[in-house]
Amino acid sequence: MSLSETNSRIEAACIKAGRAADTVKLIAVSKVQPLNRVQAVLDEGHRLFGENRVQEAASKWPDFRDQYGAIDVHLIGPLQSNKARQAMELFQAIHSVDRPKLAKTIARLAQQMGKCPDLFLQVNTGEEPQKAGVLPSDADVFIAECRALELPVCGLMCIPPVDEEPSLHFALLAKIAARNGLTGLSMGMSGDFESAIALGATHVRVGSAIFGEREVI
Repeated sequence: MSLSETNSRIEAACIKAGRAADTVKLIAVSKVQPLNRVQAVLDEGHRLFGENRVQEAASKWPDFRDQYGAIDVHLIGPLQSNKARQAMELFQAIHSVDRPKLAKTIARLAQQMGKCPDLFLQVNTGEEPQKAGVLPSDADVFIAECRALELPVCGLMCIPPVDEEPSLHFALLAKIAARNGLTGLSMGMSGDFESAIALGATHVRVGSAIFGEREVI
């Protein structure tokens, strides 16, 4: 698989769903990928990437931005409150706002910094105890709380359970977003992004299909 092949698959999925291709943004998930693989994707002209950890992003993207100019990098992994300021400086969007304490920290820092990345609220659609995100039954309240803090909430994010049909979770996330007037849906990864697009995904997070399997060190 490759960047061009992934883009072709996204375009085909959009056509099938009766959507314009530019309504879906491809986040190339570059976490723990060797720098030469990331550079190859940059050389092909792609400018939207996803990282799981603040520290890894901080060691990688300032140099690439010096070299390539403006690059959008989104945080798609969990965020500790004590790393929130650094994340807000580094990333154009945070997809993993998953609890009121973190939302309050981001709101306070946004006031101090005079800026805030776009935010996606993470919903634990599978209600898995080991996974981050608010429960679907708590999502409406959490969205309202974040809006009351004047946070720029642009959508919702989910990571379906590995052993369940992902489209059920994508449909649930889309339903929660629709009733709250949110248009952003960060859902779908290498193995299931076509079904996510069919159910309204606006951001798909694709790693191995673009870069190949991650190298185990």
